[in-house]
Amino acid sequence: MWVITVMSVACLLVSPSLAGIKDLSSHFTDPELEPRGFEPEGAVDIEAIPLEFHKENTVTNDLVLDGFEDEDYIDFDKILALGSDDYTEGDEIDEIATPAPDIDIFAEPSDPKIRRARLLRLFHSRSRLQRLNIVNAHFGFNLYRSLRNDVNQSDNILLAPAGISVAMGMMALGAGPGTHDQIYKALGFAEFVNASHHYDNTTVHKLFRKLTHRLFRRNFGYTLRSVNDVYVKKDVTVKDTFRAETKDYYFAEPQSVDFRDPAFLDKANRRILKQTKGLIKEPLKSVDPNMVLMLLNYLYFKGTWEQKFPKELTHYRNFRVNEKTNVRVPMMTNKGNYLAAADHELECDILQLPYTGKISMLIALPRKITGMRTLEQEISPTVVNKWLKNMTNRTREVVLPRFKLEQNYDLIANLKEMGLTDLFQESGDFSGMTSERISMNWLKHQGTITVNEEGTEAAALTQVGFMPLTSQIRFTVDHPFLFLIYEHRTDCLVFIGRVVNPSQN
Repeated sequence: MWVITVMSVACLLVSPSLAGIKDLSSHFTDPELEPRGFEPEGAVDIEAIPLEFHKENTVTNDLVLDGFEDEDYIDFDKILALGSDDYTEGDEIDEIATPAPDIDIFAEPSDPKIRRARLLRLFHSRSRLQRLNIVNAHFGFNLYRSLRNDVNQSDNILLAPAGISVAMGMMALGAGPGTHDQIYKALGFAEFVNASHHYDNTTVHKLFRKLTHRLFRRNFGYTLRSVNDVYVKKDVTVKDTFRAETKDYYFAEPQSVDFRDPAFLDKANRRILKQTKGLIKEPLKSVDPNMVLMLLNYLYFKGTWEQKFPKELTHYRNFRVNEKTNVRVPMMTNKGNYLAAADHELECDILQLPYTGKISMLIALPRKITGMRTLEQEISPTVVNKWLKNMTNRTREVVLPRFKLEQNYDLIANLKEMGLTDLFQESGDFSGMTSERISMNWLKHQGTITVNEEGTEAAALTQVGFMPLTSQIRFTVDHPFLFLIYEHRTDCLVFIGRVVNPSQN
């Protein structure tokens, strides 16, 4: 089983002079790696994404946090019992513009016409919710590439694109026209809205609501849930529209708190600890007393492999970090029927490791130890669809390192690079949240993932330059690789990561 936790934090301040939010840090338990019998619970838990914003909000009654962390924040069973999940907003397949037949969708992607043609081609025969998740994946891969350029070539990487997209969707609710348009353009929501005359800006938020219903149910054989908390400074008013829409679309209701009260940190941290099943301990080390609003989003996943790796077969062996360096790490081994494919254009092999319940991990392993750069540069929803479409099922021996990653990033520079500039300067318009001039000065994204023997099903989807991986009988992951976690009912890219050195967190 494996566990992933991700947490991002974005802070909006009343004025640039108040931009000194102190650092958030997360403390994760770090179980020792043993050759056999380690991590007996062996589950995959993914937790994720807190965001903090400063703004003005309509105050609700004082929040009594004592015992609050013991409540079930969103009763999905009740939602489903009431039939609230049956509206068709996310399941419809609308007519979309057909790409011009003379456009080569596999040509240079910098051409905006080609990018749009690729997107529309992917949209065909997909539901609205699947289309939104294709856009979210585009954003996630682009953000990954931006981050990849900022870290060392030897660093492991972990991102939760789904949580970041949810966070940006919530931010868009409070943004004025100019800033709203910038968010939609940078995240790809604008391209989604323009794909069909049936869509408007509100469609995006309706689909995030639908995604919560579809993706975060509890009866699919795995646990994947999202929780949003909104804390508002005492005696500050939030606009009624923002309060209502945040609750309606993102199940987040503003709660009035005193950020100057030291007890707030303890109570908020206890709630985070509970919602992340103990994976995130005291992430909020301090809070600027001048904060107006804090928005937190958690994403938690716990899954079990369809075919568990026998613990008695785990053994130490070499993992090639680069052409000069090897590390000895516990390698899990299993033999069974697995889907796999070969991408001869990107010179990599792909393995699908399913969890119970239509969610899986895709391992993309470059054939050359120096091939990671090309794979990272070209990864896209189009590429992933081709992998899934061309997979074949046969008996294989799989050898995979057990690993745990803990990462912490400040994503402001990356989001600016992707066009989100207004959010982080005085020109940003958050008039949908507050009448005060505010800007965001901090956006943190932190997470952890543990992959072990316990902790899985798949789907397949599209072609070109691919051959079925029919001849390979062993899939040995003994050098740097990419991994993706996909939920296949909704085509949602939940996590993306890179393992360069499994011996390092």
